Amino acid sequence: MKLLVFDFDGLILDTEVPVYDAWQAIYGEHGVELAFEKWAQCIGTADAFDPCVDLQAALGRALDVAALQARHRALTDVLIASQPVLPGVRDYVEEAARMGLALGVASSSSRRWVESHLSRLGLRDCFQAIRCADDVPRVKPDPALYRAVVEALGVRPEDAVALEDSPNGVLAAKRAGLACVAVPNALTARLDLSAADLNLASLAEVPLPELLARLRR
Repeated sequence: MKLLVFDFDGLILDTEVPVYDAWQAIYGEHGVELAFEKWAQCIGTADAFDPCVDLQAALGRALDVAALQARHRALTDVLIASQPVLPGVRDYVEEAARMGLALGVASSSSRRWVESHLSRLGLRDCFQAIRCADDVPRVKPDPALYRAVVEALGVRPEDAVALEDSPNGVLAAKRAGLACVAVPNALTARLDLSAADLNLASLAEVPLPELLARLRR
């Protein structure tokens, strides 16, 4: 293997639970419940579900969408600010560097979102290629993001491993020809990740050299 590609949301940093919790809080303020089954559609992708449209439909009236989005950003920022890098991520980044592996990020989020958080966490300079929603016509489960990362680094897909937390991400990686390891968070552990080549509860569970050995077997 020559390349390790990380998803961002829910894999490097647990942004997914805070984003969902913030919308749940806003729905609750309006006396409505946000069902997980609805929210699951948009995990690891974009534009599959619009909570503003859904909430207005549930209430049967128009709402101030700009105010809802501002409220959600404020709640989310507070929740994410308290989140550490997820277990095992720094160890994998450091071990990959020692092993001479290139590092990439493939994220369905915006470049501004991903790079701002990576910089805040002190991880931005660890990755040689970062490809985000801004860089491709379609995000996950489309394979374009993963193809963009491997092409940027001149690596064959079969020489790369993706680390993903969502079904949409796993599908994108596999469609691009990469091996894929699923590492779910508290939300995505409830979803079907059986398409991955290997499933872990946490990156801290298995050191990187052992992970690669398992994939080779």
